[in-house]
Amino acid sequence: MNFEIWGLTGSLHTEHEHQLAFAEERLWLRINAFDAACNRFRTDSEISRLNAQGGGVVAVSETLEAALEAALMAGHATGGLCDPTVLPALLALGYDRDYDELRDHDVHASAPVLPLGLSAIQLDPVRHTVELDPLCQLDLGSSAKALIADLVADDIAPTGGVVVEFGGDVAVRGRGPQGLWVIGVSDSLVVTGHEPRIGLAHGGVATSSVATRTWRVDGELANHIIDPRTGTFARSVYATVSVTAASCVLANAFATASLLWGEEAGYHIAQAGWAGRLVRHDGTVEYVGGWPQEEEDPR
Repeated sequence: MNFEIWGLTGSLHTEHEHQLAFAEERLWLRINAFDAACNRFRTDSEISRLNAQGGGVVAVSETLEAALEAALMAGHATGGLCDPTVLPALLALGYDRDYDELRDHDVHASAPVLPLGLSAIQLDPVRHTVELDPLCQLDLGSSAKALIADLVADDIAPTGGVVVEFGGDVAVRGRGPQGLWVIGVSDSLVVTGHEPRIGLAHGGVATSSVATRTWRVDGELANHIIDPRTGTFARSVYATVSVTAASCVLANAFATASLLWGEEAGYHIAQAGWAGRLVRHDGTVEYVGGWPQEEEDPR
């Protein structure tokens, strides 16, 4: 099945047809829970209320706690380059509305805002509370999207193989109908059907790009990847990076951070034990860490 939400497309496939109804139920249960907890564009969402709190200890739902744990894990795994405290920096670049409204505008930027970093978030998994620095505001969109894919795949895995794709992030568990799941890896939001395809049996694959989700800021083409070292959008030697890892959350984290690591991205991916496909702006493709063999589409 295919679906669309938050301006993103996704798909859900199961090894057996009898799994599909349960899989769809879990997918929408997870999406609705994360929408209520983590959607910063909803004024009534849990994260919007947390961002408006101005500090202090706040009890969090199970969903928001899981999203915060995933964001902190992604941040620690990438040396702080995946930073959930980037919201003020995004707002300074005009990303204060849904992307569909933003992409056709040329906005005026405020001064860059340096994210406060992971230390501004104190999550207590025992008391199920979080305390933010009074000036801290969160955006969990990237890691939360990957986490949804992982959680839905984990929900379905006991019943058979499953693959969940959400906005270019993919979680795979178990067998496909013909063995390995064959996953297309696209460098853009436009799927042509000629994308390279890799075979996966478990884990995650994610793609991050400075060439998608772009808009103009003071006449310059900006993107949604914030470099926490500068407080402004990424200026990367790579246009797109795809990473395979043990989970979709980790794949997403390393794909995003690789756009900021630049020439050192391949080293960091390999050192972590993952594999990557890195595409430069001129279309040159580089592979690192045993990128899966390309497969024929079995359909």
